Amino acid sequence: MSSVSSDRPVLIVGGGLAGLTVAHRIHREGIDFHLLEARPRLGGRILSVDGSGQISVDGFDLGPSWFWPDMQPALGQFVDDLELAFFPQQGHGDIVFHRRADEMPLRFGEMTQAPPSMRLVGGTASIISSLAARLPERSIELGARATGVRLDDSEAELSFIDAGGSERTRRSSQIVFALPPRLLEETVSFTPLIDEATAQRWRDTPTWMAPHAKFFAVYERPFWREKGLSGTAQSMVGPLSEVHDATTASGNAAPFGFLGLSAEQRRLMKEDEIAASCIRQLAVLFGPEASRPRATLFKDWSSDPLTATIRDRTSIDHPVVNRHPWIDAPWRGHVLLAGSETSASEPGYLAGAVDAAERAVALLISRMKDTFVVSSGGSSKRDNQKAAI
Repeated sequence: MSSVSSDRPVLIVGGGLAGLTVAHRIHREGIDFHLLEARPRLGGRILSVDGSGQISVDGFDLGPSWFWPDMQPALGQFVDDLELAFFPQQGHGDIVFHRRADEMPLRFGEMTQAPPSMRLVGGTASIISSLAARLPERSIELGARATGVRLDDSEAELSFIDAGGSERTRRSSQIVFALPPRLLEETVSFTPLIDEATAQRWRDTPTWMAPHAKFFAVYERPFWREKGLSGTAQSMVGPLSEVHDATTASGNAAPFGFLGLSAEQRRLMKEDEIAASCIRQLAVLFGPEASRPRATLFKDWSSDPLTATIRDRTSIDHPVVNRHPWIDAPWRGHVLLAGSETSASEPGYLAGAVDAAERAVALLISRMKDTFVVSSGGSSKRDNQKAAI
C-alpha cells in the first residue's frame, strides 16, 4: 500500500460535481488538495445561464436538469446537507404529441410522473457554487488543462498547460481524475502506458451528455400553461424530439428541447438555422406565441472539446454499471478515477458523480492512513510528518 507524503497536496483533475465533491470531502478531513480545471469556470457539464448565455444564479440548465431524491436518496441527502432548495418539474397540463408532419399535433391528458423529477432552485449550478464556497480559493486553479502523467518512484508527476499557456508540472502520490474515462484516455498520456485492455475500456465508456444538444426559447411568460399545456411534448417530426418546461423557480419562462438530430447532422447546420427550425417547431406544438421568443439558447455538448471526443459523435449509449477496477498496475496505488461514468450505482447522472467521488474519497483516505491519523471528532491531524517524507 502506498503512503502519501504529507507535504504534497492530493491532485484533483476536473472541477465538475465529482471533482468538487472529492475536494469538499477531503478538505473536511484536513487533507490538502490542489484542483485543476481546464475550463475558465467550475461545473464541467453543469452549466446554468440566463437568457443572454451568461452564468446566472437563476439560470436555465444547459447540462443536466433533474434528480430524483426518492430513487437517489444519497444525492437527496447531499443536497439537504448543502441546504439547497429544490422543486418538482412542472408537469401540470396536457402533453403534446406530434407524429407526422402532415398531421396536426395531438393533445393528451396530464400524466403523473412517479417519483417526480426535481430541479434545484437557481439551476443545477447552485450545487457547484455551494461546494466551491466551502473550499479555499488558493487550492483551485482554472484554465489548467492536464496533458500527461508520469510515474516516478513513489510519486506521480502531472503535466498541464496553465491559463497563461505555460507548461507546468505538479507532483503528488495521489491523483484523482474526476473526468470521463473516454476523455481521459483521449487527452492525457500515461508513462508508463496503461494496459491496452484498460485503455479500450475507457474508450468504450460513453460520456454522459456528450452526444446531446439542448435548445431553449425564452419568453416573457409561460403562455403554454394558460392554454392548459404542461410544456411537455414528444415529436417524431423534429428537430426537437423531446420538450419540457424549463421555467425557473423565480418564473423566468422557457421550454427546452433535446435535439433529435445526430451530432453529425448538427455539424452540417449553422446554429441560427437550428434555432429557426426549433422555433418553427415550438410554434406548431404550442401555438403562434412561441414564434416570438425574446432570446434563445443552444448548447451542443458534442462540439465541446472538454466534454466530447470524436467517438461521442456517433455513440448515443448511456454508461452502465461496471464494477471492475478502472486502473491497472502500476498506477493502481497512485491514480483514482471519479467521473460520474465510473459510479457503481448511478453512472451518467448527478447521483453518479457524487457516488463515484465518495467511493474515491473512501479509498483515498484508506491509502493515506499511514500518513494521517483521523481524530475521533472527524477532523484529521498530520502525524509523523518527517517520517512520511
